Amino acid sequence: MTKLKELKSRFMQDPEFREEYARVDEEYALIEALVRARAAAKLTQAELAKRLGTTQSAVARLEGGRVSPSFVTLRRYAEATGTRLTVRLVPADG
Repeated sequence: MTKLKELKSRFMQDPEFREEYARVDEEYALIEALVRARAAAKLTQAELAKRLGTTQSAVARLEGGRVSPSFVTLRRYAEATGTRLTVRLVPADG
C-alpha cells in the first residue's frame, strides 16, 4: 500500500498539481488548526456544537472545509475551544 507521504511526493512532481496544492494549502492549514484546537480542548464535535449553539453536522461541515466560515464564526470557535484567533497578512511572495 502506498503511504500518503509517498503519494504526495509523487504528485508534487506535476507542476499543475503543485500550483493547485499551493492555492489550497492555507485552507487545509485552517481546517487542521480547527480540528487540532477542538482535540486539544478534548471536545467532540457534538460538545463543541453545543457550546456554539449549533449542530454537530454544522461543525463537521466547518471542519471538513465544506463551508467558508465568517470571521465571527472563527472567533466563536476559538473561544469555545479555549484558543485565540489571530489573522495575519503577509507578502504574497513570502
